[in-house]
Amino acid sequence: MTWSPANPESVFTYGAPQLKFGAGAADEIGHDLAALGAHRVLVVTDAGVLSTGWPDRVADGIRGFGIDAVVHDSAHVEPTDASLVAAVERARADGPFDGFVAVGGGSAIDTAKAVDLLLSDGGELMDYVNVPVGAGRAPSRPLAPLVAVPTTTGTGAESTTICVLDVLSLKVKTGISHVRLRPSLAVVDPRLTATQPAGVTASAGMDILCHALESWTARPFTSYERKQPGERVPYCGSNPISDMWSERSMSLLAKAFRTAVRDGSDEAARGDMALAATFAGLGFGNAGVHVPHANAYPIAGRVRDFHPEGYPQDEPMVPHGMAVALTAPEAFRWTFESDPARHLAAARLLDPAHGARWDSDDRDVLPGILVDLMRDIGLPNGLGEVGYGEHDVADLVDGSLKQQRLLATSPREVGPDDLHGILTRSLQLWD
Repeated sequence: MTWSPANPESVFTYGAPQLKFGAGAADEIGHDLAALGAHRVLVVTDAGVLSTGWPDRVADGIRGFGIDAVVHDSAHVEPTDASLVAAVERARADGPFDGFVAVGGGSAIDTAKAVDLLLSDGGELMDYVNVPVGAGRAPSRPLAPLVAVPTTTGTGAESTTICVLDVLSLKVKTGISHVRLRPSLAVVDPRLTATQPAGVTASAGMDILCHALESWTARPFTSYERKQPGERVPYCGSNPISDMWSERSMSLLAKAFRTAVRDGSDEAARGDMALAATFAGLGFGNAGVHVPHANAYPIAGRVRDFHPEGYPQDEPMVPHGMAVALTAPEAFRWTFESDPARHLAAARLLDPAHGARWDSDDRDVLPGILVDLMRDIGLPNGLGEVGYGEHDVADLVDGSLKQQRLLATSPREVGPDDLHGILTRSLQLWD
């Protein structure tokens, strides 16, 4: 469809944390925290990342600048409301802190965001969770400085205003969204991703790719009704600046993704993936994401008995990036008519050796590229392989429809029937 607002928006917003990128960047965090005025900080990580030694190395570097640093392995892979509350209570018991450092993947960074929010602003977790699941309260005061140090290449959480969590009682994945959750500083050191297993690289890399693609194909900022200054939100629709970051991210993925999964010791590929993740975060953190991410929340939240390779095996999970990827081919087949040229441009960025050969009216090109990539890097062949069947589709649709903050960014208006079709066609992606 073509959006025709009566009073079209003419303003877009852009926000990003300070960024330090490159090998050795993680060794300078103590200097950065001193510049932020911190005296006692909490380093948030998870047990797996703690075992690599990096959180303690970062903490030791911080102490070298006369700053007290306490390390908590309180982050839960794929955070839940229960795990976040537990992390907050543990931090409160060991506090006070005037700064936070997250060392880990999106789970650790999101946990640190929630801890910072609750310790800085008070209240209960569900006060801040997005409506309709929570009350959607906005923080009333600035948060303490947060330095985000990603050890996986994918989530972009170091750049965004989002904290994602599962609400266990409702079996739904949702989030907290506010500009004050954006980290003060993102420190991206590719050395920290060297121990990332191939399965994690594959899943997290698909998260990068979908961040870039969903931002690139999001409805344009000019397609919204004009907002008052106080109504502006971080996800404002595709715009020239977010487009620039998304385009560059896709170009890096085209040359590095398969190599990084196949050979984790390839430093050039690891560096390109880290840069692609950062660029995608800088794009989607402002333009927004849409249908694949909305579907991912119930796919991850309703999992029954799937244990992905490379992740903790103590409980079932569908990792976030994998959950996003599983409906991406069919979602982009459905969004194609909103802007065929833009979808074909993405195809050429992701597969430059072949993209120019395809006709401009072929809606199967981009989905075909995604399916080939997913097969090559070992992702499941659709929702069926992670335990879902046709009888689950209606429940998944219901969960996706709860993500209206994301669906509002879709380039086409999306309803229950549209989601039902996308999810059904995603049960098996290739023969």
